[in-house]
Amino acid sequence: MDLTERPQDARFRREAREWLAENSPPLPLPSGDSATGVPVNLEWERQLFDGGWAVVSWPERYGGRDADLWQWLIFEEEFYAAGLPQRVAQNGISLLAPALFEFGTESQRERYLRRMASVADIWCQGWSEPEAGSDLASLRSTAVRDDAAGGWRLHGQKCWSTRGAYSSHMFGLFRTGTQQERHAGLTYFLIDLRQPGVSVHPVARLDGDDGFADVFFDGALVLDEDVLGAVGGGWQVAMATAGSERSLSLRSPGRFLASADRLVKTLQAEPGKSSDPRLRAAVADSWMAAQAYALSTNVLVSGILDGAQVGAEASLSKVFWSELDVALNETALQVLGDDADLDSPWMRGYEFSLSGPIYAGTNEIQRNIIAERLLGLPRR
Repeated sequence: MDLTERPQDARFRREAREWLAENSPPLPLPSGDSATGVPVNLEWERQLFDGGWAVVSWPERYGGRDADLWQWLIFEEEFYAAGLPQRVAQNGISLLAPALFEFGTESQRERYLRRMASVADIWCQGWSEPEAGSDLASLRSTAVRDDAAGGWRLHGQKCWSTRGAYSSHMFGLFRTGTQQERHAGLTYFLIDLRQPGVSVHPVARLDGDDGFADVFFDGALVLDEDVLGAVGGGWQVAMATAGSERSLSLRSPGRFLASADRLVKTLQAEPGKSSDPRLRAAVADSWMAAQAYALSTNVLVSGILDGAQVGAEASLSKVFWSELDVALNETALQVLGDDADLDSPWMRGYEFSLSGPIYAGTNEIQRNIIAERLLGLPRR
């Protein structure tokens, strides 16, 4: 793996940094998971799209720049180094879009990708259910064939849908076969939430935001043209989406590199604490872990560009970045001590980081995957 920056990458980094410096909104932006913050964040994300920076690695026809993954990583570094928050549109562009590129029809890509990038449509994920979380194959929500309507009628409940309270669309798994078929009986649907038969109920979070939602379906219609992949083939599409969620797409190294640099500055700004060997060691460990995650991502990108597929290795990434996120924020709170404000960025970051080992598949399940599929250990 050659990490020497190519001349075109240096130009790309300079262009991205200059555009962000000239166009970024006043910071901090209000939370993108709150009713007051969503419109403000969407206005910024539309500006990002208009400037050609929303989805740099996508083809130009969908609003991208045809950049490769190296340049996408560069943009992510510059984006987070500028202090900008994670995006309201991330579920669509980071999770659904890779699946659309791999499994979608040309009609689906034309209908959805550009609107997704321009935040004309906001997507949430519809996987978890009250009795189906980490064991996704046990889900019970159903899709019943309606030949007269040319599609499927959805029934059931999805829970913990991130930004579901503010989303216009959902990508979700529903059972089109029998419960006994488990993985083989699932189908992946693209769902318009703005229709009869859909009821969205916001769920308050510990940090006061209400972007989570329970979504109930009572006969909502999905046309055949909005089945992603094959009927009954939803598990394959879902696992591809999970690979994006657990590894490259959802949590780029730039986010953690920026947090690690901010952690160092937080320690340096605390009189009397920057000489504490215990705190210095904790900060150094977190900073090194962020660098390690960036380097491991470079290995992953090199493999992808050489034609490799992301498989069970995504579980390694997910465990690492989720625990790194907790460590970065927890260490910052240790540095601040009694000076930590309950509504400070570090406190809010810490509260959010605690969900990392749970969402995208609990870390306990990820360790099982690592043990069985990567290390070859027997199942118990």
